Amino acid sequence: MSKNTQKGGLSIAAKAGVGLLMCFGFVAVFADFLAPYDSSEQSRHLPNAPISTFSFSNDEGSFSLLPRIFEAKMIDALKQAYEADLSRSASVTFFPKGYRYHLLGVVPLERHLFATNSDEIRIHLLGTDALGRDRFSRLLAAIRFSLIVCTIGAVLASLLGIAIGLIGGYSGKIVDTAIAGVADAVISLPAMIVILAARVAFPLELPPLTAAALLIGIFTLTGWAEMTRLTRGLVKRTRTLDYVTAARISGLSGGRILIRHILPNIARPLLTQATLILPAFLLAEATLSYLGVGLQEPEPSLGNMLAAANDLNQLREHAFVLLSPAIVIALFVLAVRLANKGIAKNEDRKTA
Repeated sequence: MSKNTQKGGLSIAAKAGVGLLMCFGFVAVFADFLAPYDSSEQSRHLPNAPISTFSFSNDEGSFSLLPRIFEAKMIDALKQAYEADLSRSASVTFFPKGYRYHLLGVVPLERHLFATNSDEIRIHLLGTDALGRDRFSRLLAAIRFSLIVCTIGAVLASLLGIAIGLIGGYSGKIVDTAIAGVADAVISLPAMIVILAARVAFPLELPPLTAAALLIGIFTLTGWAEMTRLTRGLVKRTRTLDYVTAARISGLSGGRILIRHILPNIARPLLTQATLILPAFLLAEATLSYLGVGLQEPEPSLGNMLAAANDLNQLREHAFVLLSPAIVIALFVLAVRLANKGIAKNEDRKTA
């Protein structure tokens, strides 16, 4: 057995998962800083432009650490075909001034990680969409929205489910049966159908903050039941153990027993279940936006960006670009699974 295994170190796969999740968190916090342009800003002369052509050689032909970006020139308006104009270029610059934003919604800033030194020649790492908006900037904003919504929704659903499960598992038979019946009824309903039905009951066009709050509320009300069922079972199994019986005999109230004795000892499986809710909510948010009932244009989301893949002609020409939101979703789901599985195995080794 290796030293890392004996010490309960995370596997390489688990570390990769945790690292990916940290990258997603960084993007969610610093999306505006990482984005070179405003996600709603249009370059009307560059609809469906390809990824920018660049070179690491300067005008004299020698190597340069800072690449040059060549201007994209449309050669066929009907087919929206482009070629790089090698006679016109701009240099990539770091930490330039750009559109104003508020970091964490509080600190006003206008510095960005990178851009070009020209207002006419821009860098498009993922090209532009049909309205000439920078896809990379929109993808960053979409990741931020989706992660905020699914994370807050998962936290609230978990807290609500744990609270109800603690009450049900420790209460008498009547209360426990009622809670179990409601939870089982919610679980038996197709989750996506319930989410869709709840969403379409409200106006389709909502401001981003209102849409986010609505989605969080829907996810909370539809996601608590699984956590409640798990919490109930764990509490019912734990409440008969000796240390809980001793706490009850010593005169501690039921609430203190639940919070101080039972909950800390069942926290690990609850945390595992909570992390599994994250990708489910991310997929639900993307699905709603893809179907046109989530976040509405012009605000970007993973779902409405992925809807552009319906254009088969563009999909053949720019498959990677159009499917980049799907790649992001797949990476997030993979990261959660790897991290969750690796941490669970590490905890099992510690208790073995």
